[in-house]
This record gives sequence, C-alpha cells and structure tokens, in this order.
Amino acid sequence: MPLGFFIIMAAQFFSALADNALLIIAIALLREMAAPATYEPLLKLFFTVSYVLLAAFVGAFADSMPKWRVMLISNTIKIGGCLILLFGSHPLFAYAVIGLGAAAYSPAKYGILTEYLPHRLLVVANGWIEGLTVGAIILGTVVGGVLIRPDVAAWFMGLNIPLLSSSLEVAIAVVGLFYLLAGLFNFYIPDTGVDHKPLKNNPLYLLHDFGHCLKLLWRDKLGQISLAVTTLFWGAGATLQFIVIKWAEHNLQFDLSKASMMQGVVAVGVALGAGLAARIISLRRSPGVIPIGIAMGLVVMVMVTVTQPTIAMVLMVLVGALAGFFVVPMNALLQHRGHILMGAGHSIAVQNFNENLSILVMTGLYALLIKSGLSINVVIVLFGIFVAGAMLLVKHRHELNQREFDSVALLEDHPH
Repeated sequence: MPLGFFIIMAAQFFSALADNALLIIAIALLREMAAPATYEPLLKLFFTVSYVLLAAFVGAFADSMPKWRVMLISNTIKIGGCLILLFGSHPLFAYAVIGLGAAAYSPAKYGILTEYLPHRLLVVANGWIEGLTVGAIILGTVVGGVLIRPDVAAWFMGLNIPLLSSSLEVAIAVVGLFYLLAGLFNFYIPDTGVDHKPLKNNPLYLLHDFGHCLKLLWRDKLGQISLAVTTLFWGAGATLQFIVIKWAEHNLQFDLSKASMMQGVVAVGVALGAGLAARIISLRRSPGVIPIGIAMGLVVMVMVTVTQPTIAMVLMVLVGALAGFFVVPMNALLQHRGHILMGAGHSIAVQNFNENLSILVMTGLYALLIKSGLSINVVIVLFGIFVAGAMLLVKHRHELNQREFDSVALLEDHPH
C-alpha cells in the first residue's frame, strides 16, 4: 500500500476515535442531567439524521472537489460540534452537529479509496479501514470510559484548567484534541488527480440525481444484495452499542465506565474478523459470507444466558468477529459496484442514506422497546431473531438472482 493510503487511515482513525469517545461522554452528560433513559439511543438518532436528510447533497459535494479538502471541511464541522458541547449546548444538539460533519466526511473517506487504489485491492483496503475504524471504536470507548471515571474526574478537577469548570468539560476538551489531530492529517492526504464534477446549484437537480443513483444501485443484482447486507449490519451495529451497555449493566452489574469497555471488546472481534476476511475472501467470493450474518444473529441471543464477565468477553469477541468477517467483503463489493455504476462519492452517499436510515429505524425501535418496559434480555432475543431472519431473506434473494444470471462470475478472483 502507498504512503498516502496510511495517511488517509490515520485521519479516519483519529476522527472516529473522537466520535466514539464523545458518545460515552455525552451519555454521562445526559445521566448527570437526569435525562430519561430513552435519550441515550436518541444520541445515535440525532447523529445519523444528517446522513439521511443530506444524502442527496453530500455525495455531490464529495465529488465536487479533492477528497482531502472535503475531509478537512467536515472535520472542522465536528470540531464546532465539540466546542458547542463544551460551552453548554444540549448533548443531543451538539452530537447532531458532529453527525452533520460525519455525514459529509463519510463519502470522501470511502470514496477516496476507489479513486486512489485499483479495485483488486478494495477488499484489502476495506479490511484496513474497517480494522482501524474498529480500533478507533475500541480506543474511543476506552478513552471515553476512562475520562468519566470518578478518580480521573477528580484528577482533572485538581488541574484547575482555566475556563473549564467540570471534569466532563475537561474530557470534552481532550476529545477535541483528537479532532484537531485528524485535521492535521487531512492536509497531507494526496490528491488522486481524478476529475471533479462542479457542484450543481439547483437542489431539485441534486435530489433527482440522487434518486436516480438510489434506484440504480438497488436494481443492480449484486448492488442490491451488498447494500441490503451493509444496511442491516450498520443498523444492527448501532443498536448493539446500546444493547451491550444496558446488558452489561443488567447482567454483569457493571457501571457505565466498565460497560462502555464491553463495546471495545466487541470491536476487538470485529477487527479480527475484518482482518481475516481481507486475507482470505476475494471480491468474487464475497457473497458467500452471507450465512455468517445469519450465525451472528443466532449467537447474539446467547447473551441472555451469560452473567460471568470472562464468558461475556469471549462471547462479545465472537459476535464481533462474525460481524467483521461478513461486512468487510460485502462493503468492498458494494463500493466496487457503486464506483462502476455512478462514481465514488454518489455511491457512498446512497450507501450512507440506506445504512443510516436503518440506524434511525432500529435505534428508534430500541428506544420504544426500552420505554415500553421490556427487559433487556427480551430485547436481545428479538434483536437476534430479526438479524438472523433478515439475513436469511437476503440469502434467498441472492440465490434467486443467481438463477437468472450468474453476475458473480463477472467479478475478479485475485488472491490477496
């Protein structure tokens, strides 16, 4: 891999690390405010709403200028969200601003891979970016969990930092430094030399163009399968973040700081699964990983029987490994089809629209289930049944498509 690829990875890593650390701090802020429990999954909803509402525009924006500049502008918006949280804004609103930056950041960070690398390296590149993103989730949740610990909070207060009156404000400021570091790497991301399309001034044109791209990808036999899998994965993954925290508090008797560490354990498994998939799964073999998604849904239901921390950690690694192994090849397949059909930025915008609409729906349903008074164990069983059933339907659809025409045979089968 060229040096520029690793600079892209570094920028993504520190930006994602800050996003995940700030999620834990925002949950702590909500609890300090005595906000209702349903506000916690709403953090994810407010974060992702920009992905859905602005999907028609961020793809065109990402394709209108060099990707490094898009990433820099988007990261600056995230810094703004961090600042308004620091100065007393409601956590839901501040996290929505950070989500606005993330929505614009995503088409650029993924789109630059298809511009910068040959498509035969996309599975490997996705293994890297998913592995490092998961590493950022691990470190981000650990950093967030450490920053809200009472002993760390007491140490922060002993520093008497000017303008910062509470330990959580100091924690937010620390996270802001990671956003600044990501911005610094953005300046050194190489220009790929790809021709850029001028941004259209007419929003109706952009909406029509986005609608065309959306239909194009869903009608494509391989695009619809990979898009369905990644859409389900990200909705389930976002919901699982909150399920794991609630489950660790209920079944393992952890506090928020320790419960957040369990998210990191899941992320370790995702990194292992993603790395293994990048080594052994080629683009042509990528649809063959769909049954792994069914297995993940079934394994998740085992959580309800676990009350020992050691067993819980092993189970979380297994769930994460299954998730990482099946999503990385499907993500690479989706990027490959999208790049061929409509261009990198537009393709990622369509992907983000579907995936984040799934996050909105699934986290919203989770919030309703919690509000209705269902126990976390019942929610986990319902979650596992839904994931396994949905992946079974996707597998059936792919088999029907293949009987009509063997589109998988058109994919390359290079060893990595």
